Amino acid sequence: MTVVSRFAPSTTGEAHPGTLLSALLVWLDARARGGRALLRLEDLDHSRARPTWATQIREALDWLGLDWDAVTVQTHRRAAHEAALDRLAADGRLYPCGCSRSGRRGGRRAPDGGWAYDNTCRGRRLPDGGWRAATDALRVELDDDRVVLVDEGDLELSQTPAYDMGDPVLRRRDGVIAYQLAVVVDDAAAGVNRVIRGRDIAPSTATQVMLQRLLGLPTPTYRHHFLLLEPRAAGGEDRKLAKLHGSVGYTALRTRHRADELCGLLAHAAGLLDRPAPCRPSELLAGFDWRKIPIRDKVAVWRDHLEIEP
Repeated sequence: MTVVSRFAPSTTGEAHPGTLLSALLVWLDARARGGRALLRLEDLDHSRARPTWATQIREALDWLGLDWDAVTVQTHRRAAHEAALDRLAADGRLYPCGCSRSGRRGGRRAPDGGWAYDNTCRGRRLPDGGWRAATDALRVELDDDRVVLVDEGDLELSQTPAYDMGDPVLRRRDGVIAYQLAVVVDDAAAGVNRVIRGRDIAPSTATQVMLQRLLGLPTPTYRHHFLLLEPRAAGGEDRKLAKLHGSVGYTALRTRHRADELCGLLAHAAGLLDRPAPCRPSELLAGFDWRKIPIRDKVAVWRDHLEIEP
């Protein structure tokens, strides 16, 4: 079976080192297996996503030397997302929820570090006009079953999602299709059978597997890779390199590093090179092996140039 993998960045800010590391690993894994590598631009959150960020992310990936067999824009997939909601509604699974995130604070901790939802609104019915007439957020009632799952890198992902995380929101109050539904529907439509992504997404996997089962969709093979972290803040925990934390972006990176230099830095951090040395992604294919890639997250520092701990 041909491997079909995807890189799916959100278009809510500049590409940063963590973005480029994940893209590189997705691309290397797919190409080393003779498979297809897809790019999906996740732009559903209209309050944060911008077309300029989507354009810049594609530019950054091209600059690094990554090519894609197909490119999908997630907002173009609305009809498929609504069809999935129709199916879940027909099965009696959807219900409106007026609970706020702040209302869960102080309750039960979820595996992702947030507050679990206690399924408070289960039993509420959709309005007479169906889910499209609902003004509250829409959740799906999951089965109360345990999902037993270990990813390809032996990361334990087993959960009882309905309890550990709570029934997920599938459509937000403002009408935006939520990540959990979109990712499941879009992966299946694209024939994705292999998902490579950062460990920060791992706690969502069991919920996504449960949604796949409810919708009759196949479950891909999953692997979750290490993250790049910002330096430890005083009294705080290491934080994932992310746009919301003001991490260095593509604009600054390319003023201080050539593309092959940055590729070499990322490859060294990933254990694919013995030392940082300029290279192109295609030069890493022959030696690509997940057994070389560390499990432990690494800290990256910006001192007018990027440094990643050994």
